[in-house]
Amino acid sequence: MGKKSEPSTEPESVGELRPQSDLFADCTQLTDPRALRAYAHPTRMELVGLLRREGPLTATRAAELTGESVASCSYHLRMLAKYDLVEKAEGGRGREKPWRATAQFTGWPEYSDDPDVFEASTALNVALAENYFAKMTHALEQRAALPRAWQQAEQYGDVSLYLTADELTELGDRVTELLSPYAGRLQDPESRPADARLVSFLRVAFVRHLEARSGSASRTEGGDPGGGGPAIEGGAATAGSSSAHDAAVTEGPAPAKGGAS
Repeated sequence: MGKKSEPSTEPESVGELRPQSDLFADCTQLTDPRALRAYAHPTRMELVGLLRREGPLTATRAAELTGESVASCSYHLRMLAKYDLVEKAEGGRGREKPWRATAQFTGWPEYSDDPDVFEASTALNVALAENYFAKMTHALEQRAALPRAWQQAEQYGDVSLYLTADELTELGDRVTELLSPYAGRLQDPESRPADARLVSFLRVAFVRHLEARSGSASRTEGGDPGGGGPAIEGGAATAGSSSAHDAAVTEGPAPAKGGAS
């Protein structure tokens, strides 16, 4: 019997999907509370995402693309370099050198027994949520300018599910598997279909802490389930025909493990 040939890792044509099983491993893990707090700044998250999408950029070019001043971009890039999120790249003219991202994703602890790490991680997650909200709001404001096909493809909605912690973890892994074939296009422009656009696919799943509408105590685990609980929506809420892909991502799609952006 002849030797079985290995499957090709190269796409046969533009836009062909291919597995990227190890793509999400290209991740800078933040565990120092100082690094977590330093990253929890909208300009810094935007700069890291910009370098990941556009490749090496000088502070001057980053300022042009973000609307920030050159001095501000230089300062924030130096702070990001302090925690190994960016580094100087080769090339450039004169004294101004380009910067590049050190990895395609950023991760931080989902849980920590260290109160400083837990607090800093929580603050970073809140900053990221605020960033998501601002970008999604902007996308909604600009939605009328999109072609009909894109308006119908966008998704704005949610669904309430009763899950165990293991089931939620498994669900996250399955979503990551679905996203993985598309993620390589971030770093490989040649693999993008001609009509592809930059899309934000948000990954958010959290335990609901339900409060009674009458203003009584929260109904959470271990609480009294009989104290006039709220009327819960019937499993899902959707707006329009579907959901939201913000037209400007801060970074790549989130890995399944760790807080990531």
